[in-house]
Amino acid sequence: MQRRDFLALGGLGLGGLVLPSYFGKAIAAEELLTTFDPALKKRLADAALNAATGDGASYCDVRIGRYLRQFVMTREDKVQNVVNTESIGAGVRVIAGGAWGFAATSTLTEDGVAQAARQATAIAKANARIQTEPVRLAPVEGVGEVSWRTPIRKNSMEVPLKDKVDLLLGVNAAAMGAGASFVNSMLFLVNEQKYFASTDGSYIDQDVHRIWAPMTVTAIDKDSGKFRTRAGLSAPMGMGYEYLDGAASGKAVLPNGVISYGMSYDMREDAVAAAKQAQEKLKAPSVKPGRYDLVLDPSHTWLTIHESIGHPLELDRVLGYEANYAGTSFATLDKREERFQYGSDIVTVFADKVQPGSLGAVGYDDEGVKTKRWDLIAAGKLVDYQTIRDQAHILGKSESDGCCYADSWSSVQFQRMPNVSLAPGKDKLSVADMVKDVENGIYIVGDGSFSIDQQRYNAQFGGQLFYEIKDGEIAGMIEDVAYQIRTPEFWNACAAICDESDYRLGGSFFDGKGQPSQVSAVSHGSSTARFNGINVINTARSLG
Repeated sequence: MQRRDFLALGGLGLGGLVLPSYFGKAIAAEELLTTFDPALKKRLADAALNAATGDGASYCDVRIGRYLRQFVMTREDKVQNVVNTESIGAGVRVIAGGAWGFAATSTLTEDGVAQAARQATAIAKANARIQTEPVRLAPVEGVGEVSWRTPIRKNSMEVPLKDKVDLLLGVNAAAMGAGASFVNSMLFLVNEQKYFASTDGSYIDQDVHRIWAPMTVTAIDKDSGKFRTRAGLSAPMGMGYEYLDGAASGKAVLPNGVISYGMSYDMREDAVAAAKQAQEKLKAPSVKPGRYDLVLDPSHTWLTIHESIGHPLELDRVLGYEANYAGTSFATLDKREERFQYGSDIVTVFADKVQPGSLGAVGYDDEGVKTKRWDLIAAGKLVDYQTIRDQAHILGKSESDGCCYADSWSSVQFQRMPNVSLAPGKDKLSVADMVKDVENGIYIVGDGSFSIDQQRYNAQFGGQLFYEIKDGEIAGMIEDVAYQIRTPEFWNACAAICDESDYRLGGSFFDGKGQPSQVSAVSHGSSTARFNGINVINTARSLG
């Protein structure tokens, strides 16, 4: 679990119902199946739009949302917590006098949403008195009445709670049977039912599903008291419960025998492997610091992409509008103009809001903009950023990139990261062939702890599993590995990328940004990649 995930969810597994405000009220599990009346949503939206324009707003959008979340947490043979939440209401955003205004309400009547719209308009007019420059929105053509659904085969919310508990306790038993000392396993399930309407003429109904099945397996050497952990190697996905069916779709067996998962996940299989690997880590020698060629599995690379490319290419960070959660960005606008050499010429990084199975896949963003795919880095050169409607003119763009999102009806939408991924290599290259070319290297699987500076220029990353590579062969497991990077130096050291047959997704289920903080879900894909001459440190501490 990453730092942001812990901040968002740290209280959930501790026996108490400690929920961030956006999660909503706790409800019984069976209530998660209730549907939201579509005819009511349009009547409410029209009431808000009419009230805002009647009070002088030049633009208005309304988001009517129902957010369902279910979290199941277990440890060994016990259920620690089951949390079901529902949050429902409407958020209204307007422009009046050239300024933004926003208000939200949980009173889902025509009068209730109209009152929120008038309040938002009054706020906008007050803001206009101190506004130095009017809001400039990139145009969006209304799409009328449309709908989009995550293409799931099995709705996670309709799966009986008992089946979920049985799955997790079975996973725990399998890990314990394979030698684990402790094991925690969890299911995080999200369903966002979102209805967007605007004065541009759009009425967009979307039903978004996400799933994550994290776990942590611990092995203890009882003689020394030393312990090691191995987290699960699954990725959170924009899928239904079919993700946990254990099929082999996208599964990769790495040259070291480790299984890295793609579009489906066998949680029990991973738990058994984690128990054995945690025990192996207890006996693994500590890494010798120095420079190594790193072979990075997609289960690891996603986090490096997220922190050193995804966040620094958010335009609000570049402009200094956003500085929460590790600051602004070194990738300033002049670097785009000069086509800054962000990486080697084999590095192409694309933003994508349409990739099936990804966390960020939607048909339209929370401004009603149709989603798409576009390049951020092309052949190593910085070529673009991520924008929303009121930023597009800054880059001379005629349209938004569709990157606007709010984590709740009660939160104002703002710029959030799309899926940001490293394009696979163009030449046929397997992981085994990549390893053969490494004389002195380390193979890293899974994400671990990390740190990054306030410009996202200097960073350090750990992982889950580390294997030494000597003269083209995997020599065995090592421990206490972290590598240090300067962002452009690291990406310019990218010497090889496996082909598309190795491409897999990783991602963050709870990525924090903003103040007040909001969370979003975002995927990052890649094939296994090699980075030459990277500085590796030893993270072990001697307390004697």
